Amino acid sequence: MMMNRRNFVKKAGIGTAASMGLGTIVSSTACSGMQEKASDARDGQVLFIGENIAVADTIYGKVKGYVMNGIQTFLGIPYGADTSKKNRFMAPQKPEPWTDIRPAVFYGDTAPQIMDNRFPNRYSTFVDHWNYYDVSENCLMLNIWTPAIADGGKRPVLVWLHGGGFTNGNGIEHDGYHGENISRYGNIVYCSINHRLGPIGFSDLSGVGGEKYKDSGNVGMLDIVAALEWIKDNIANFGGDPGNVTVIGQSGGGAKVCAVAAMPSVKGLLHKGVSLSGSMVEAQSQDNSRLLGSYILKEAGLKNIEVDKLQEIPWREYLDIAYRALSKFNNENPATGQVRRGFAPVADGIHIPKGIFYSGQSDSPNIPMIFCTTFHEWNPDRDDASLEQITLEGVTEKIKGRFGDKAAGIVDAYAKNFPDLRPIELWAMIVSNRQAVVKSANAKLKQRSQVYMAWFGWQSPLFDNRMRAFHCSDICFWFANTDRMVTHTGGGARPRRLSVKMADALLHFMRNGDPNSGSLPQWPRYTEDNGEIMVLNDECSVQNDPDREARKSFV
Repeated sequence: MMMNRRNFVKKAGIGTAASMGLGTIVSSTACSGMQEKASDARDGQVLFIGENIAVADTIYGKVKGYVMNGIQTFLGIPYGADTSKKNRFMAPQKPEPWTDIRPAVFYGDTAPQIMDNRFPNRYSTFVDHWNYYDVSENCLMLNIWTPAIADGGKRPVLVWLHGGGFTNGNGIEHDGYHGENISRYGNIVYCSINHRLGPIGFSDLSGVGGEKYKDSGNVGMLDIVAALEWIKDNIANFGGDPGNVTVIGQSGGGAKVCAVAAMPSVKGLLHKGVSLSGSMVEAQSQDNSRLLGSYILKEAGLKNIEVDKLQEIPWREYLDIAYRALSKFNNENPATGQVRRGFAPVADGIHIPKGIFYSGQSDSPNIPMIFCTTFHEWNPDRDDASLEQITLEGVTEKIKGRFGDKAAGIVDAYAKNFPDLRPIELWAMIVSNRQAVVKSANAKLKQRSQVYMAWFGWQSPLFDNRMRAFHCSDICFWFANTDRMVTHTGGGARPRRLSVKMADALLHFMRNGDPNSGSLPQWPRYTEDNGEIMVLNDECSVQNDPDREARKSFV
């Protein structure tokens, strides 16, 4: 059914920014209505930690966390061994057992990554409120939030895969990643993990190192599988159901969800998936990844028989070598097509299938999935108010570097598709277009899976309403954290109302493979013909592929 574009803009709220003020910022511990309503409950003790508090069993030894606001919290539990030295580039090993009760009260180390010049941008640091702690190769750690432990509760388990592409990030990078609120509200077990990234996680040395290095191009993904195996073996001790595990990720984490859902080894470990603002349908070819591996060895000044010496180089020095090698590789081997190259998953035909994911040619698990993106993932003008007055001609000039001769036609198509939008809003939607996620959802349909699609359009009032529905802005809504991630939402009742609806949908999907909880309008399954999509905004509605005509301009 064709829709009236003007009505879509009006219903979805993408033509005008919100005029509501910040409202009252409430306690960050939970959204109002998502915890006990007794006001005097906040006057009592909220943190409990001691010798016999929050002590749980794992197959490797006991861990001791703490209780915050009624939620048992365990941070920095090892699910794998230290990945340095002889374990670098190797598939993850089991952690060493321990005999004493291990403290689990703070996050584990962040995976090696380059943090230089990450923080000087004051606005970005303010908005995203980066949380980074020690960095080391002893990074295979997970965090757990649960309402109760060892009670036979068999609660659904939600596993968060962080963003940052395949090169950056950690399990608590943003405050919006925090698991306390959604664990309490939904009576679920929430886990987040750190895993190997970038050159440490995805250097394919199988071409220069042979059988010993056969897994090296995908160890970052194998870490995720190892975390899911740990959850299967241990999560019942934390009140969770190992037979009902949902993986959710955003940006690079969304791509990880797509990739892990294509891995045969997760059958029985993974039951549902949610991909937010990031997706992929094909891993890079092993011809490319192996060639890059040879560039790394050459840049390090080593011969093939000396490949083991790469395990001895300090991790920061190795990253510098690997990124110099990648630069030379790209200069001498120009990319063709749109498949991700560099330090990212490899289509080795063993761990990750070759070709398009979910095609039926591999033994990938057939799980229900939700795909969601935001209207303005890459909104260009948060920090530059002058761009609010840009013209259509100005937008065309701005996007020529990316779209070349197609730029004018693309701007014209979006202007016709969304006649009520201003040029700056069209620009944001063009550079945030939904081509990739539609391709991913269509690929998943080949398994005849239950697939649902959403489009998040809620616009933050911050920065004089210029933040729009930006990349990462929906995360805290799914996890009932809009009052915790106030630098994204402003806090208060307005975002909280939508958060309740989105959290309800996620929780129902976790339990039933279907997001229809009754909080949102009836959410139909996605089909390629109709492109059914749930628009998430102050007023939510179902639309049929509302940007289809505009997207045709990219072809």
